[in-house]
This record gives sequence, structure tokens and C-alpha cells, in this order.
Amino acid sequence: MPELRLTNTLSGAKELFEPRDPQRITLYVCGPTVYNLAHIGNARPVVVFDMLYRVLRSLYPEVIYARNITDIDDKIIASARERGVAIDAITEEFTDKYREDMAQLNTLPPSLEPRATENIEAMQQLISRLVASENAYAAEGHVLFDVTSMASYGALSGRNLEDMLAGARVEVADYKRNPGDFVLWKPSLGEDPGWESPWGWGRPGWHLECSAMIRAHLGDGIDIHGGGRDLIFPHHENERAQSCCGYGGDFVRYWMHNAYVDMDGEKMSKSLGNVRTVRELLQNYHGEVLRFALLSTHYRSPLNFSGELLEAARTALNGFYQALRNTASVEPERVEPEATEAFGALLDDLNTPKAIAALHAASKALNKAGKDEAPSCKGYLLASARILGLLEVDPDAWFTAVADAGELTPALIEQRLADRLAARERKDFVAADAIRDELQAAGIELEDGPGGTIWKRV
Repeated sequence: MPELRLTNTLSGAKELFEPRDPQRITLYVCGPTVYNLAHIGNARPVVVFDMLYRVLRSLYPEVIYARNITDIDDKIIASARERGVAIDAITEEFTDKYREDMAQLNTLPPSLEPRATENIEAMQQLISRLVASENAYAAEGHVLFDVTSMASYGALSGRNLEDMLAGARVEVADYKRNPGDFVLWKPSLGEDPGWESPWGWGRPGWHLECSAMIRAHLGDGIDIHGGGRDLIFPHHENERAQSCCGYGGDFVRYWMHNAYVDMDGEKMSKSLGNVRTVRELLQNYHGEVLRFALLSTHYRSPLNFSGELLEAARTALNGFYQALRNTASVEPERVEPEATEAFGALLDDLNTPKAIAALHAASKALNKAGKDEAPSCKGYLLASARILGLLEVDPDAWFTAVADAGELTPALIEQRLADRLAARERKDFVAADAIRDELQAAGIELEDGPGGTIWKRV
């Protein structure tokens, strides 16, 4: 079997993937808190771990991929109160929209989608175990995890517990033994949702939810736990503490985290007004363009999301689809994705930039192929794209969709003409033709002359 290597956040090293049970691989990725639309930063881990899911399914007979839905949270309660609707109305609306938006990025649905509100009993059982083992304590209607009770607390994030506690400026709650202790259960007041428990009417803390759902649906330990880098501390650090102390064992064999997404060189934030939702971007770009852009940088490297990146992604995809459209009459040979260079690149810690380079090479080979070589070259290109979740649209439909994605303003047309000229200068005539076809499909007629290219709307 081919060797898969992944970077483990806990060790900081790239390691050979050795599953607990080769017949049943378990993968858990933190899902959305459903109170708002997903932004492009939320989409990165979905696409990254969709890639991992595809690779694992190619290697092993069964892969259980769980991605939770957090449907009880202070932000959800606040959103429902602000809009004057029931909490269920908020969570159902944004769960549906999340699924719709992620599907547009060609991501496969997970095997399981456990909801926090359907696993309260499992959460309470974990709390009881932690209290019994003296890793947690009850205080004023709350139950808190005692971070000093775990010798290796901080190992995942590389933080020293003594430094963390010494650096705590204030005792945020007088019922805490230590400033770093975190909530497992908290009281619900007024009309806030809650459940009966040995510690009073209340609801679970956010960190607790994933620990309980992992054990309830996947078992005592799992192979891989994934999420964005922002979750390493405190969320995943606290998950690890709860599960290791509550259930014993190592809980997770491989921790994986993708890096941040910046917007035009700046951190995405509401204060800067540069947060872009997936739904908003889909109004102007096909979902495959967004997926390609998210895969263009290695998952462990920061991604600068920009208009230039999206246009480069669209141009690259146009070139691939043009190669397929030029060979529409060619019946492709059946090639398995595992036989491609793209798949080999993904085995090396999901090296998507290298896999995309292999996709470019496959497209170039198809463009140069003669009649006898075309079927195998086309099959190889499609197989390379299949493992990446790309080129899943009929080529003619692709160019129609690109034209319909948004109105081409004069400035954008001029930019596309500049892109076409640059492609011709570097002798990438496939990309140049793809831009021409894209503009023609949008009703833009081009006329090349000695003085350059002029255009008009038809």
C-alpha cells in the first residue's frame, strides 16, 4: 500500500500514517456553529479535509468521517434573540445554508453529522467521569475542568501551564480555582435553553461537546482530528484534556490543522469589513474556482485570498476545460486516480500545489497528444482532477456558467485581455484561447490587430 505522511500538530513532525484499525479509519473535523453564513476562512478546513477524506477513501476499505454541528451556543442564543425567532429556526436555516454552500465547493458530505443538542446525555456522562476522577469540580452551578490536574496540559499548543497561569491578568470568575480552568457545564438563566443535570438546569460548554460526540459516534480514540489553526488553543487543547482524563488513552493519534486565510493581505475581521462569505463569492465565481483557490497553497501555509488569486484560479480552470472541450469527441481511457502524479503529491502531507502542477502537466500533455495518445492523456487528466475534486462540470456548461457568474465590466474585460496577452507572450496558447472563449461566451467579441485587441459587446 502507498505510504501516506501527515504533519502531526502534537509532535510538530511529518509522520507516517499508521491507523488504529486499517479496516476502519476514523476522522473527525470540527464543524460550524450555525448562527451565520460561512465565510471563506470557514471553508478552508472543509476543503482541506475533504481532500484528506478522498485520499483515505482511496487507500482504505472504510473511512468514517464525522463533522459536527454546534447547535447550542451563546452566539446562537444571541442571534435568535436579536431576530426574535426560535433557536431552532436559526440553527436549521444556517445548517441548511452551510451544507448548500459547501456542496458548491465540490466537497463530499461527511459520513456522520452529530448535533450537540442530540448528545447531551453523552456530555453529562463525561462530566460525571471527570468529577469522579477529580479532574473537574462543581462550583456555583458550574462544572469546571481543573487544568492543573493534567500534567501534560498545554502539550498540543506548545504552552507551559505555569506560564499560562502566571500570565493570567485577572481571575475572571471567583468560583474558579485557577484562571485557566474552563467550563464543562454552566447554568441557563431565564428563557435560555437548558437541560436537567446533577449540577442544575444548564447547558454544556463548547469545548466539551466534541469530546463527547467523538466517543459516542467513533469510539474511545480516533485516527485523525482536524480543524483550523485557530482551534489549537484553547478548543483542541481542552478537548484533549477532557478526553484523555475522562476516557484514558491517547484520544487522537494525529492532530491536523490548516493555516489562516487572510483577505488581500490583511486578517479577516468584522472591524475591517473584509469578511467574505462563501455565498457572496459564489455570486461571482463558480464553486470550483473557490475550491481551486483554496487548494492553491499548502494547507499548513497562510493563504492570501484576493481577486487576483480567484482570477488566476478561473484562468487555470478555463485552460483545463478548454483542453477537454477541444477533445470532446475523444473517449477517455479509464485511469484510476491512484495511478497519477497528483495522487502521489497528496500522499506527501496533502501537497496540493504539487498536485495542481501535475494537473497542469496532464493538461499540457493532452493538448499536444496525437490521435493515438489522446484517449490515455484525457483519461489521465480526468483522473488527476477527480482526486482533487475538480473538472466535474461539462466543458460547454462550464464556459456558460463562467459567463453567467457575473457581469463583465469594462475594467474586468480589459484585465482579462491583459491576462490573455500575458498568456500569449509566454506561449501558453491554451490559456489564451480559454480567455477568448470565456469572453465570447459572455457576449464579448474580440478583434486582434497590429495595434492590439479591441472588443465590443455583441
